Amino acid sequence: MQGGRLGVGVIGYGYWGPNLVRNFAASECARVVGLSDRDPLRLAIGKRLHPEIETTTDVRDLFRNPDIDAIAIATPVHTHYELALAALNAGKHVFVEKPLAPTSDQVRRLIDEAARRNLTLMVDHTFLYTPAVQKIRELVSQGELGEIYYYDSIRSSLGLFQSDVNVIWDLAVHDLSIIQHILNERPVAVSTTGSSHVAGAPENMAHITLFFQSSCVAHVSVNWLSPIKVRQTFIGGSRKMIVYDDVEPTEKIKVYDKGITLNGSAENAYQLRIGYRAGDMLAPHISSKEALQTEVEHFAHCIRSGSQPISGGESGLQVIEILEAASQSMTEQGRPVRIGRTNLRLRQPAY
Repeated sequence: MQGGRLGVGVIGYGYWGPNLVRNFAASECARVVGLSDRDPLRLAIGKRLHPEIETTTDVRDLFRNPDIDAIAIATPVHTHYELALAALNAGKHVFVEKPLAPTSDQVRRLIDEAARRNLTLMVDHTFLYTPAVQKIRELVSQGELGEIYYYDSIRSSLGLFQSDVNVIWDLAVHDLSIIQHILNERPVAVSTTGSSHVAGAPENMAHITLFFQSSCVAHVSVNWLSPIKVRQTFIGGSRKMIVYDDVEPTEKIKVYDKGITLNGSAENAYQLRIGYRAGDMLAPHISSKEALQTEVEHFAHCIRSGSQPISGGESGLQVIEILEAASQSMTEQGRPVRIGRTNLRLRQPAY
């Protein structure tokens, strides 16, 4: 690291790449040394905005550059594994746009290679670094919501249609990472239905149900064909409930002191009485700091300290295993599919 700052090479300057370059370049703990893309026109745009960065159409130039300590990958999903493996083999730390790789076997090989070389491997689960999700996790961890009953999410917009992955690999990956992060519980099975409305294209809408060993159940609805952008989540607990709207500019989280009370014997349904509790609503203050900036700083910190990232290889693997099971369920018209290593309880690193 030159002057204590992480030297970064970015591969891909399409949709997400410019955000990575901008945040790494703006960080006090990192600097962008090189940028690679197959399209010279995209490189020209990057060079115009960041004239200090070296540009190349050959990714091997980044791998060979001794001033580059880490590689950030923002390319189509089917290229993630080969590029990440090549970067690790070149002795570079690796930051990969979600999802980490197309298959869980490939993710395991990346995890093993990073561990063997003592390198940091991190997947870009951006929402885990948003102040809103950090606050939700804090409230859940402190028991403010009580026992979690459900997680219901709608994530929809008009596009962007992907050519190499379907809508669950593009949009649902966000909720799957959030669910595991805030609940600290791994789902044991998944049921998914979906459909495609464009001939020859991947599924553009899907409905996912996740089952847990506890009484919690999660529903995630994702859609590329919505007339409006929706990013809304409801989390219900025995004590309080949360409405999280990521599109909301200010009050992204609202905590409701609402729920039900049970009177009588649970064993005798005829004597059981359900009452309703309606208390106050609280909108906690949420920082406006960009999540990707927090994530970039966390990546640099993990490299310096040797600590495990919040969204490290294991986090990426757990999400991919759910996506694989969900994809299998979708091909079988929603048949529930069990998820591997169902007895695993997650141990989350601290922020």
